[in-house]
Amino acid sequence: MRVIEISEAGAPEVLKLAERDAPAPRHGEILIKVAYAGVNRPDALQRAGAYAPPKGASDLPGLEASGTVAALGEGVSEWAVGDEVCALLPGGGYAEYVTTPAAHALPVPKGLSLKQAACLPETFFTVWTNVFQRGGLKAGERFLVHGGSSGIGTTAIQLARAFGARVFTTVGNESKAEACRALGAERVMNYREEDFVEVLKAEGGANLILDMVGGDYIPRNIRALADDGRLVQIAFLTGPKVELNFAQIMARRLTVTGSTLRPQSDLAKARIAQELRQHVWPLLESGAVAPVMDQEFALAEAAAAHTRMEGSTHIGKIVLKVA
Repeated sequence: MRVIEISEAGAPEVLKLAERDAPAPRHGEILIKVAYAGVNRPDALQRAGAYAPPKGASDLPGLEASGTVAALGEGVSEWAVGDEVCALLPGGGYAEYVTTPAAHALPVPKGLSLKQAACLPETFFTVWTNVFQRGGLKAGERFLVHGGSSGIGTTAIQLARAFGARVFTTVGNESKAEACRALGAERVMNYREEDFVEVLKAEGGANLILDMVGGDYIPRNIRALADDGRLVQIAFLTGPKVELNFAQIMARRLTVTGSTLRPQSDLAKARIAQELRQHVWPLLESGAVAPVMDQEFALAEAAAAHTRMEGSTHIGKIVLKVA
């Protein structure tokens, strides 16, 4: 099968087309013939040598894909060969075939294409677990998500609005701002022109903030929170280390938490999949929520896809067409 290998740690150009034997599904796994693979920032971190795959996972990049079930591992009864699925992967998505635990796959929502479905698992699993499970977002609350035009941001805006929250977001230019407003963001701030701390404080503070920027945003996020507010950290584009006054956290009863998805247990990911199927898949099938697509690249053009993603000019998800 054709795959994209990381020839060495480095820039996008280290992604190379290669040939490997197709994997075989183990107990509890399915083999997927990949149609499309989603491109995500953790893939770029792995390529750069900053995000090693978990023990036992493929060394190939790719944390989500869509396609058809090609084979079943022992003990799998919930899927049949030929089923169309999208799945969260432990790695290996930049390939013509990939294995994943059967419980981490979901049916392609009715009305969506395989291309659209490839954009769902990584972002929807991440947003659901961090915004709703860990962050506890409720209807009527003020929710701030940074990077609103990213795959995570466009997903978070839509889901938060669908569940009745007031959505605020930050972006870097007006075209991204227009896209976020169209998705339902109540207030969009260009971080080059406005201070999100002052905007949120004027509104009474954010009840929940989802941040993937880090760095000097962390103390600013703390200031932007309402009393009893929650900050959920999921990445650090500008660094994880800052000086922080914890007296504010104590006095205002703030909660600071965070998570990463890939290292979580198979059982934890299976539970997220179950909740998505129950609470979110109906929204996708009704058209109330939809993946936001940016650009498609051929598998052999993975380096160009990474270059586009790291240039931060994209709006929504980038995908690789595999088959």
